[in-house]
Amino acid sequence: MNTQKRIEILTRLRANNPHPTTELEFNSSFELLIAVLLSAQATDVGVNKATRKLYAVANTPQAMLDLGLEGVRHHIKTIGLFNAKAENIIKTCAILVQQYGGQVPENREALEALPGVGRKTANVVLNTAFGWPTIAVDTHIFRVANRTKFAPGKTVRAVEDRLEKVIPAEFKVDAHHWFILHGRYTCIARKPRCGSCLIEDLCEFKEKTSD
Repeated sequence: MNTQKRIEILTRLRANNPHPTTELEFNSSFELLIAVLLSAQATDVGVNKATRKLYAVANTPQAMLDLGLEGVRHHIKTIGLFNAKAENIIKTCAILVQQYGGQVPENREALEALPGVGRKTANVVLNTAFGWPTIAVDTHIFRVANRTKFAPGKTVRAVEDRLEKVIPAEFKVDAHHWFILHGRYTCIARKPRCGSCLIEDLCEFKEKTSD
C-alpha cells in the first residue's frame, strides 16, 4: 500500500470520527489503567459493567488497597481471569502508593514494570491518558493492519513498528482508536462488512464481501 492511499484512509476515518477515544469508561488515569488491565480477554462492555461498581467504592490506589484483595475480587468476578487480575491490581496499587505518591507515572518503563501491565496496556495509558502518539496493537488493529495491507506484520510488535513508521504525525494520536473501532464494528474477524466500509475502495483485501 502506498503513502497516498494510507493518508486517504486516515483522512476518511478522521472525517467520520474526529475525536475518537476508548470505549472503556474512566475519569482519571488510574481508572483507565485499571480498566485496561481488566480488559485482557474481556469485552469493554463487561469491563465497564464491573468498574462502575468497583470505582464507586474505590477509585484511587489507596482506596483499592483499603478495599483489599477479596473486595477487588468480588467486584470483578464477572470478568475472565479475575483472580489473577485482582492480585495484579493490588500489587500495582501498592507500587503506585509507595513509589509514585498514588499517581500513575507518565513513563513507559515505569508502567511496564507494574504487575499485569505490558506494552499494549502502557501504550493505551500513554495515549489516552497523556496524549502520547503511541499505537496499542490489539487483535483488532493486528487484523485490520494485515487484512487491509495498511501495515502488514507477522507479530504484534512488527505491526506496531510498521504503523509507527507509516502513519504521519498529524494522525498518530488518534490512529489506534480509529483502527480498533473499525476492527470491532466493520472489519470484524469472521466476515468483514465490506459493503458498509468507508474505506473499501482503498483496502487491498482480496476476498471482500458484499455485506
